[in-house]
Amino acid sequence: MSSLPFTKSTITGRRGRDEVYVAAVPLRATKGPAQLLVSAAYSLNLWDMQHFMVIVKPTSPPLQCSQAFVFDFQPKDPENIYAALAVLSGRTLPGAVLTRKLTKLPRSKCWFVGTSGENAVDKAFNFTNTWETDLRIGHHDCRDFTNGLVEHLTGQKDVLEHLRRINSGGQS
Repeated sequence: MSSLPFTKSTITGRRGRDEVYVAAVPLRATKGPAQLLVSAAYSLNLWDMQHFMVIVKPTSPPLQCSQAFVFDFQPKDPENIYAALAVLSGRTLPGAVLTRKLTKLPRSKCWFVGTSGENAVDKAFNFTNTWETDLRIGHHDCRDFTNGLVEHLTGQKDVLEHLRRINSGGQS
């Protein structure tokens, strides 16, 4: 097993080191059969049918609070049928970097992946402001965004591949 600190628990006693997590959620799709399909794939833990995002939990003042910040990259209109067709055909579609606050971390499919120095939220915003928003599944999507942002914040490369091996029971 790698020495990278991938656990579901938080680290204590690291003042001034903001915590970085990766979370997986179901993909969004048009209502009806497409949404049922992606929900079922998520429930079955099919790795390639999950949407990944980065969560930063500040531990240093002035942002130390009960809030965390989520950063993710997805299609601008993920429930549009044309977005689904673009994904299936491998075409580029308009994407959007989204940022929002959470009051607590997700209970499942959320992994602690490391720490970042102070002002990790600012560093994450700087990263997202330069992210190219043309999305192409398999070439420039939420996985690339997650890997890139985690590397920018913690220095760890290919975090999703490492998490995939851990979650499939393989050793890294």
